[in-house]
Order: sequence, then C-alpha cells, then structure tokens
Amino acid sequence: MSDHADDSFRRALEAVVGVVFTEGNSVTRLRNGVEIFPAMLRAVRLAQKRIDFVTYVYWTGDIARQMAHALAERARSGVEVRVLLDAVGAQPMSQELIEIMTSSGVELRWFRPPARWKVWEIDHRTHRKILVVDNAFAFTGGVGVAEEWDGDARNENEWRDTHFQIEGPAVDPLRAAFLSDWRDAGGRMFTDQEIPERPARAGDTLVGVVDASAQIQMNSAGRAFETIISLARERLWIGTPYFNPSERLAGLLIEAAQRGVEVRVTIPGPHIDKRVSLLSAEEQAGRLLDAGVILHRFQPAMYHVKQVIADGSLVMFGSVNFNARSVYKDEEVGVVAIDPDLNEVLANDYLADIDRSDTVHDRDQLERSWAQATAAKALKPLESEM
Repeated sequence: MSDHADDSFRRALEAVVGVVFTEGNSVTRLRNGVEIFPAMLRAVRLAQKRIDFVTYVYWTGDIARQMAHALAERARSGVEVRVLLDAVGAQPMSQELIEIMTSSGVELRWFRPPARWKVWEIDHRTHRKILVVDNAFAFTGGVGVAEEWDGDARNENEWRDTHFQIEGPAVDPLRAAFLSDWRDAGGRMFTDQEIPERPARAGDTLVGVVDASAQIQMNSAGRAFETIISLARERLWIGTPYFNPSERLAGLLIEAAQRGVEVRVTIPGPHIDKRVSLLSAEEQAGRLLDAGVILHRFQPAMYHVKQVIADGSLVMFGSVNFNARSVYKDEEVGVVAIDPDLNEVLANDYLADIDRSDTVHDRDQLERSWAQATAAKALKPLESEM
C-alpha cells in the first residue's frame, strides 16, 4: 500500500475515533501458547519495579500455577504487583492460587463482583487482557491464563490464538487502560512515587491504542471497526471467535465486498467453546455470503484469534471480538498498528489458518452445513464470551 493509504487510515482513526498514534514502537507477534506464555513469564520474572495485569480469563492448569507463582515471587522481591481479575470471567480460578499471590504481597482486586443492588453492572465486564511490566513491556491480545491455551493448536485441546508484545511509547496508553479498570475496582490510580518513566523508543511501528470502555452506545472499538472497514480498498481479513456484528457493521462488510474488497471471516469450526455460539444466526451469515464474503471455519481446535488485517499496511488486534457485546457492553482494548511487515506476518498466519479450515462460499453450502449441526440451540448466543 502507498504512504497515502497509510495516512488515510491514520487520519480517519485520529479524527473519527480519537485514536492517538505514537511512533517508535516495536510489536512482536506471539503465536499460540507455545510462544505466548514463555514470553509473558519471562517478562514477569525480570520485573524490577512494577507489574500491572488485568485479564478476563484466569482459570486452571499448569500455566495458571506458573503465572501465580511468578507474580508472587516478584511481589516477595519488592516489586509492586497489581492484578485485576474480572469477577465473572475468572470465577473458576482456584482459591489456592489467589492465596499464593495475596499472601506474597500481590494486590489483587476483583472487577465488579455481582451484587443485587448493582444489577446494571452485572452484564458489563472487563474483557481486557493487558500485562505491563516496568512500563517497558506490554502484552495484549486474545489469550487468557488457562490450560486451554497451552500448546500449538495441534488438536482440540490446544486453542489457536495470537498475542502481542509491545515496546515503546504505546505502552503508556495500554497501562492507562489497565488503570481505568483498576480505579473502577477501588484501586489507587497513582501516587507521586508511582509515576513511571517514559517508555523508550523501540522500533519503527506506528501504533494507536483504542481504549474501548463500556458505553450506552457503540464504544471506540466499534467505531474503529467501522472506520477501517469503510476505508479498506483491497482486503479485509477478519479473525474472531465470536461473530455477531451489529446491523451497521454487517452492512459495512457487505458494502466493502460489493465494492471489490476481498472480505474473509475466520471463526471456530467444530471445536467451538461450549460457552458460546458458532454464529448469531444463519440468516445473517447468509446475507454476507450472498454479498461475496468468504467464511472460514477453523477445524483442528478452538479458534480464539481476534484481529483485522486491512489492505497491505494496517492490523488491529487486542481483546475485542467482532460482536455486539464487545462494542456495546464490555471494557475492551484494541491496538491499531500501521506496519506493512507486521501486516504481512499476520496475513501469512491467516493463510496458514485457512489451510486448516473448512471454507464456505455460498448460502447453499452454509445451509447444508447448518443442517449437520448437533442442535439449533447450540447456535443461540450465550452471555459469556471470551
């Protein structure tokens, strides 16, 4: 893509969504748990001053134990460790792991524990996944802390996901997104001693962070989706575990396909997590297929990648699903990077995933596959989406 196209994405996201881009960043793609967890644990174990960590999913398994012990060890060594867990998403977490952390000095808080008198909060969760270490390294993407993400997506027991390590000025707004939820949970936002050093320049990638806090109307992540879809001219390759776009987003995808953009959507196939739906409705998927959108269903394992690849320069990733919950109800974080090299890396990953997917080109093919579904109720969206 040309520099002009790159600038169009940047200017539209700045002017329409309010995304502030910073230069001098490094973004490293981490593919599946086999790469993601070692990188996160390494950063935690090297922390010298502060660790800030928020996640929706903290469940069970060896990685859950490793992370708890690594955080606890750093706290015992004098590092300030703050952990924020969603009170609904992390409910399966072992009490033993909580005690390992808190007894070592980790300040652990729960985001919006369900309360009868705060019914308006129950359905608005923090879905963010952010780890910031010494204000020098940040991690975000789709991965949760649970055994489901271990491995390399070789079979149904190893989920397919992508996470990212970020260095440079973009670390600041990611930490700010953590602090937004930390304050909501009653934590102190900062003290005089806590103001961190400015992150050093680390590369050449242009990065904008989308702090998508829950709102009554569509949040900034939804507006970022709208902007990127509207500006794409060559390709829009979307990966999402939960595909339930608003009518407006679906309409924009149809318009993009009709103007000649190659629109592809990859979602889970037979191993979709039992807590969620495959698609919101057959009819909605049918409309997109009628317009020329191509649908891929990943076969070997649960597909949990959350990303948009636009043309040859832009990618968007983070915790945001391509569904109504992410853009209307939950606290989310998205990262928009303008970098042809990163775009190419993720595009190659996408093509590799397509090779392991069942591809649906038209409504008839979709209807035949739907008839083979185990039960219609399995397609009904449930409340919890990761």
